[in-house]
Amino acid sequence: MSSSYYPSASWTMRTLTGALLLLLAASAQQALAAAPENSSAQALRATHQRLSDKLDKSSFGRPVQLDSMETADGLQGDVYAVVEHPLAEISTALKGSAHWCEVLTLHINNRRCSTASGPQGREMLTLYVVRRYDKPIDQAFELPFVYRVASATPEHLMVELSAESGPLGTSNYRVTLEAVALDERKSFLHFSYSYDHNTMVRLGTMAYLATFGSDKVGFTVLGKTPEGQPDYIRGLRGLVERNAMRYFLTLDAYLSAPGPEQADRRQRRWFAAAEQYPRQLHEVDLDTYLALKREDRQRDGASR
Repeated sequence: MSSSYYPSASWTMRTLTGALLLLLAASAQQALAAAPENSSAQALRATHQRLSDKLDKSSFGRPVQLDSMETADGLQGDVYAVVEHPLAEISTALKGSAHWCEVLTLHINNRRCSTASGPQGREMLTLYVVRRYDKPIDQAFELPFVYRVASATPEHLMVELSAESGPLGTSNYRVTLEAVALDERKSFLHFSYSYDHNTMVRLGTMAYLATFGSDKVGFTVLGKTPEGQPDYIRGLRGLVERNAMRYFLTLDAYLSAPGPEQADRRQRRWFAAAEQYPRQLHEVDLDTYLALKREDRQRDGASR
């Protein structure tokens, strides 16, 4: 047989080189795609290490740390916690906008929640919020969130809800949950809640908190009162701390009973957790809270 039937050495080398370059390019693309996810997980684990001493000595009676800040345009509250739930269990419970409706409506001021498909296939979640628990549902304002699972791997979960516009001069709402596994039964959570407000809203809220709401406090301890009691932060940071903690407790209560027939158990768990901090979070008695939530379920014909 003629040697022309066999490929030349140079042709073979070029083919192998091309295949190798394609393989390297594909590997590089995979590494680049995975890098943000891995770095996010690593960053959250680094935060856990940085906060480990505060978590061990937390005044909340459990490994929880709460931070707050006034941003350039609004407010932000962050809750960090070690929870007795495997990451796989958390991912199963908290992936899905319908699950988040069940989570968020545990909050006493959230009276209704619905899900829908939005533009470009995005998942939408609309929350109906009253300014006070005793206001009727027809006075609720709507918060239309875009729901997105930003990361869901065996090592890292990130769920984001964002709403560009809000009521009464507020905007740019951001709710984020991140979680990483610590071991087979524990996970580390970071819950962040933030929004922007215009100058008029900021001044109006400050005026209310300085007068009718002057007894409302947050969780950060600034020192001691003349009577030797903790001197808690007030004002705008106190406001965002109370709401961030309420929302974190909705997550905690839902994770304790994520099944579809567990609504009453979750509500009782949320209420009991909030009542551990009566100075900051007490508003109503248990019967009133359960009656409100029962009314919401009956009105919407829901079984959540």
